[in-house]
Amino acid sequence: MSDNTSDTNWTDALAAADLPGDDVIGVAVAGRDIAVYTVGDEVYATDNLCTHGNARLCDGFLEGHEIECPLHQGKFDVRNGQPTCSPVTQALRSYPVKIEAGRVFVQVD
Repeated sequence: MSDNTSDTNWTDALAAADLPGDDVIGVAVAGRDIAVYTVGDEVYATDNLCTHGNARLCDGFLEGHEIECPLHQGKFDVRNGQPTCSPVTQALRSYPVKIEAGRVFVQVD
């Protein structure tokens, strides 16, 4: 049996049925505030707190693969957390996501 770290630290975040269609939801995962996004059939996860201002991204606007912060309208790519529009310059931490047995799992560490 190999010690594969990619198979560890998966935390049950929410039911797949609770995922919003082409939108974002905030969830607590292993003590972290995580934003979970759906874009078409894909699911992504990042930290929920904007790196520029004290705002929760789950309160922002998702358009395609970009989440717009509700505070200063900075934008991030939900696929990798990279900033796409000023005033944000620091990337969000993004997390691997998998769906198994009707549940959404996020790998937090």
